[in-house]
Amino acid sequence: MIKVMAATDSGRETTTSRAPLWWLAVVAQLVTGCSTISTNATQSLTSSLAVGIRNQTSVETVRDGIPSYLLLIDGYIMRNPDDRGLLMAGSEIYTAYAGVLDNAPRARSMAAKAKQYAARALCIQSEPLCTASTQPFEAWEQALDGIDESVVPELYRLAASWATVIQLADGDWNAIADVPKVEVAIQRIVELSPQYESGWPQLYLGVLATLLPPAYGGKPEEGREYFEAAIELSEGRNLMTYVLFAQEYARLVFDQELHDELLRTALGRPVEEPDLTLVNTLAHQRAQELLDSSADYF
Repeated sequence: MIKVMAATDSGRETTTSRAPLWWLAVVAQLVTGCSTISTNATQSLTSSLAVGIRNQTSVETVRDGIPSYLLLIDGYIMRNPDDRGLLMAGSEIYTAYAGVLDNAPRARSMAAKAKQYAARALCIQSEPLCTASTQPFEAWEQALDGIDESVVPELYRLAASWATVIQLADGDWNAIADVPKVEVAIQRIVELSPQYESGWPQLYLGVLATLLPPAYGGKPEEGREYFEAAIELSEGRNLMTYVLFAQEYARLVFDQELHDELLRTALGRPVEEPDLTLVNTLAHQRAQELLDSSADYF
């Protein structure tokens, strides 16, 4: 996870790794995972797997099942190296798996492969973005200005996997320096397709804006707007929006009333929602943990 040096007005720890972008990437992948494969021979299989993952209430079952799927995806990609849909699916599942591993070096390896697959897919779709992705920020930003909505899926996949690589870099400032690139990419996605993935890009932006307190460059109020937009776009069905709103914004600005209200709202709603059941199960678990620690934190 990203470790940033920052002191807060209340004397919190100067080294913090509170923003769970890798975790957010995990649940985002589990919602959208596997749905982008375009190869006809694999369409039925991957669609069924996607439905099974999204609507699973057992996190352990998903964790145990992912490794076999990694081998399957790798095999398909080896036989179809230029299949953009397969590369996207490979990135999705590797991103998800990186986030649930306890072994840090292995998690970093999985995240790197996820980003590699996503970059290959983007290169097939957009040569200008492909070239600019490895260049300085200004070139990347300029290239983003020249794209249209057709590139959004590939760009989103790269941004999600890139965020995971950064979070697992364990204080590597070379990796952390890429945060502005990820942020501007997601902002461009929101500009081009505001309703894309029902608020997940806005949720990423909310977390990014609340990485640091205001004194150190953070933008908590901007983050709040993104969190509120994510709730609205998901029509309140995605309970993770409430949890990360509480964890990343309310705790940052020390608003216990808002913090507890958001968490109780999440806990008061059912986890079973089409394509969001697993995400909501994770959200319930985290919401209870945060609520239990509320009195000690504030």
